[in-house]
Amino acid sequence: METSLELKEVQKLEGHTDRVWSLDWNPATGHDGIPLVFASCSGDKTVRIWEQNLSTNLFSCKATLEETHTRTVRSCAWSPTGKLLATASFDATTAIWENVGGDFECVSTLEGHENEVKSVSWNAAGTLLATCSRDKSVWIWEVQPGNEFECVSVLQGHTQDVKMVRWHPTEDILFSCSYDNNIKVWADEGDSDDWQCVQTLGEPNNGHTSTVWALSFNPSGDKMVTCSDDLTLKVWGTESIGMQSGGGFAPWRHLCTLTGYHERTIFSVHWSRGGIFASGAADDAIRLFVDDNSESQVDGPLYKLLLKKDKAHDMDINYVQWSPGEKPLLASASDDGTIKVWDLVS
Repeated sequence: METSLELKEVQKLEGHTDRVWSLDWNPATGHDGIPLVFASCSGDKTVRIWEQNLSTNLFSCKATLEETHTRTVRSCAWSPTGKLLATASFDATTAIWENVGGDFECVSTLEGHENEVKSVSWNAAGTLLATCSRDKSVWIWEVQPGNEFECVSVLQGHTQDVKMVRWHPTEDILFSCSYDNNIKVWADEGDSDDWQCVQTLGEPNNGHTSTVWALSFNPSGDKMVTCSDDLTLKVWGTESIGMQSGGGFAPWRHLCTLTGYHERTIFSVHWSRGGIFASGAADDAIRLFVDDNSESQVDGPLYKLLLKKDKAHDMDINYVQWSPGEKPLLASASDDGTIKVWDLVS
């Protein structure tokens, strides 16, 4: 039955003049008649805003944000309301852009990291922003009135370049992954702004054996998938999401490892609200995985390959992400300078 599924290329978007590192769908779009919007960022120092035409379903570039970052823009993230866009750059700054009637203005610049900022993430409430850098640190910023951002915590714990930060979808718990092969879990223990590392997921607890590039949560937030330079994807689980207030931190544990699906570094993984996670890698391929209900559930949930798309791009795939909306699209960003939009069709 599932073999009839196909990842159909809807559109190839050109415009960036260097590799495309990352992209982020605006969470406030794609429903109630609002056209889908996403941002992409590149080695060309720019960010592009793409919007879907509701009559043709095709995307076009609506804005190019330039002349702010002086080096590669590595990561971008919309706030939960979709009003603000944060962009993290190798110039050691994170810029905050506000959409004012379709025009994007840089309303704040966050400085403090010693060198390249690699990733940026908003918490679910839009009250906190996290950034991470090659300087091995993770910074937590509090959003103040008037687009002011105050650093409330600098988290030292990784021993190498931190590749990605991601907030948990429902709890104010922060996750980071690094060139040091570890995933770290950070929580605010009691007193506000006293952020501590509450768990390290590494080789001793079935973790990755090389750089961890990315992580993503399932919709309910009780599972997480990570991807690595060790050519594996790992799924982790936790017991009591939503019951942690006052109950202390519920640790994460390794559930399963998926290996043999990519031939080169897996740079990106993203879990859709429909339960499918996508991976993108340096072998130019995209893979989709889904819960495998057929097996006995003794060892926790197992996942099976749903679909493989070889030669999805001409070069490394740096990022994959599912869109919001009823029928999610998948977008992929590549070293070939293009973004592709895909539809999963039967």
